[in-house]
Amino acid sequence: MKVTILGNNSALPAFGRHPTAQTVSVYGEVLLIDCGEGTQSQMQRFGLRWRSMHHIFISHLHGDHYFGLPGLLNSMSLLGRTAPLHLYAPADLKPIIDAILTVADTVLTYPFYFHPLPEGPCLLVDDPSFSVTCFPVDHRIQCHGFLVERKTRGRKLLPARCNEYGVPAEFYESLKQGNDYINAGGEVIKNEWVTEDGPVPKKYAYCADTLFTDSFLDIIQGADTIYHECTYLENDKAKAMARYHSTAAQAAELAKMANVKQLLLGHFSSKYKDLEPFREEAMPIFPNTLVSVEGIAYEV
Repeated sequence: MKVTILGNNSALPAFGRHPTAQTVSVYGEVLLIDCGEGTQSQMQRFGLRWRSMHHIFISHLHGDHYFGLPGLLNSMSLLGRTAPLHLYAPADLKPIIDAILTVADTVLTYPFYFHPLPEGPCLLVDDPSFSVTCFPVDHRIQCHGFLVERKTRGRKLLPARCNEYGVPAEFYESLKQGNDYINAGGEVIKNEWVTEDGPVPKKYAYCADTLFTDSFLDIIQGADTIYHECTYLENDKAKAMARYHSTAAQAAELAKMANVKQLLLGHFSSKYKDLEPFREEAMPIFPNTLVSVEGIAYEV
């Protein structure tokens, strides 16, 4: 499970940084979270394939989080996409997309499903391999964070050992569930002889644009990694509060309160060229802090 940062700046592109977008890769599935201007170019630049993407999540309707979406939807259609695409976003985005497609006389080549986000927490996707839940944060307009949870796939098969012990393929699913195999002669083939530990569950939280708040603390509690905005440094704390944003120190404090394992900082104001002060501000509070870098894939 990896998070690739496509854009980690706030409202304006600056110093080579782009507006917000990132992907979460789970068992080969690519989930897109937010889609700021230039997202499709960033996906091409960093080798991320939209053919593996079936779900897009938009946190809120400030332009730096969705202005890249119409172009991405249209490009996938021009390139002949046929697989269904699901978009989860505030309800007011639907007429905007409809209007753009209508005035351009565009008919998408693939089934497109729009799912309006509710006001409160909600399970959006419940796939056998992963789930995605939205949760409200505290911003100037309705805004949601997203919790991505990778599920376990059970035990990992060792095919050579299965063949060695004569375990038939039709029993493989049972092996993944941890069961032993009893052959025709009554011999018990122990599960640990032919399998090993599989991938463990993982939790990743995208905390979107928000004031410092503990209102969603229970949802992100114990996460392996969280991405939290830190638009400003602590000396601009008053400005952060006035604009419903957080500082690096506040992001670190929340990570500490939530007992997470790793913190990724992002959504930097374009007033800052040097990002090292963000790390310096956060690390004394929460040592395992990383300042996100575009194009880097972070292990959750």
